[in-house]
Parts: sequence; structure tokens; C-alpha cells
Amino acid sequence: MTKRHQRERLLLAVTLLISILLGSIPLAGIGWIIVTRTITTVDGLFMSLILLTLSGIFFLNAFLEVRDRGFLAFLQKKKAQTPKEPPASKAG
Repeated sequence: MTKRHQRERLLLAVTLLISILLGSIPLAGIGWIIVTRTITTVDGLFMSLILLTLSGIFFLNAFLEVRDRGFLAFLQKKKAQTPKEPPASKAG
């Protein structure tokens, strides 16, 4: 394995960790909104929506990164077996 390949793998791992960290921080903000009981105000509702959107974007990035690395191979559909002979067409 070359040094360049090692650097690229390290960079991808760091990107994945940063995405997970930045996706978790908005969830802590939503927890704080719930603890302070401001979730029922208009400001609390809109802030919760904004924080959920930010968190979803970062977690989507992390999910796509993990999927591209092949760690989620069990989620992929198995290819159907192709028949050996094509179906016979009926003469009309």
C-alpha cells in the first residue's frame, strides 16, 4: 500500500468521523430545547426543524460514505438469477 493510498484512507476516515460528530451536535441542541421546555414555542419548533435538517444532512453524508466503503453490503438487494433460456415467443 502506497503512502498516497494510506493518506486517502485516513482522510476518508477523518471525514466520516467529522460527519458523525457534526451530526450529533444538533441532536444535543434538540435535547437542550426539550429539557428547557421550549419545544412548544414557535421558536423552539423552528429551531428543532433546522437542527434536525442539519443533523440529517451530516448523517446522510456519513451513511453514503459507509455504503461506498462496502460496510453495508447486507442492505443491497441480491441479483436475481437470469434464466438460461429466453422465454419462447408465441407465433401469432
